[in-house]
Amino acid sequence: MPVHPTAIVDRRAEVHPTAEIGPYAIIDGPVRVGAGTRVYPHAYLTGWTEIGANCQIHPGAVVGHEPQDLAFKGEKSYCRIGDETIIREGASIHRGTDPGSTTVVGKCCFIMANAHVAHNCQLGDDVKLVNAVLLAGHVHIGAGAFLAGGTMVHQFVRIGELVMTRGLTAVSMDVPPYFMVVRSGYCAGVNIVGLRRAGFTGPQRDDVRRAYRILYRSGIPFRRAVEKLAQTVATDAGRRILEFVRQPSRRGIIRGPRGNEMTTTTNEQE
Repeated sequence: MPVHPTAIVDRRAEVHPTAEIGPYAIIDGPVRVGAGTRVYPHAYLTGWTEIGANCQIHPGAVVGHEPQDLAFKGEKSYCRIGDETIIREGASIHRGTDPGSTTVVGKCCFIMANAHVAHNCQLGDDVKLVNAVLLAGHVHIGAGAFLAGGTMVHQFVRIGELVMTRGLTAVSMDVPPYFMVVRSGYCAGVNIVGLRRAGFTGPQRDDVRRAYRILYRSGIPFRRAVEKLAQTVATDAGRRILEFVRQPSRRGIIRGPRGNEMTTTTNEQE
């Protein structure tokens, strides 16, 4: 096991023989480090944390530390990082607040420098958080989403798969899959480039465009827009948007470029 002599590794930790622990890194507690993972100098891993295979934990990163939550009373909670995820310098990922709860970062994610993933967040696979992105507690982010530098996300917000935000955006309401959010916090269009790169077909992209026009450009009340959407979706991509906006929401669905305000849950929207 290539553990640098200056590293501190708790005897309760389980470090795979092929993992690499760099100088002055600290592994404190029953942390599990997977095969081929590299922990760079001065990284800090703690708590009931599981790091997958072939991950990179860069200098100054903190993974699995206690949540920044006044309700936290020191209970046993968890943090799980998927295979091949990269966590860059100074990023922090905290474990859950409630006893037995878990903060989850999926596979192949890229958490860039000084980003923060708070307690009980759930990130799908291939999520990218650019430098200084801040996620409050209980945020859910779908697979393939891209949050540009300085994006801030309110607690309990849901962000759908393949969503893209512009830099310095404040996201305080749920964002349906495949859409884009601009700095002033409204839904501004479809992430067509992301859809193409993800292999979405022409009919799927057309279905997403149609869904955006119905929800945000038709000018009809949101509940009726959802009903109209249900009658027009033709692909799995459109059905995914419909499923998302029909689900209960603690923050409501993000407004469109005309500023039409959405209410607190899909079931209540007019």
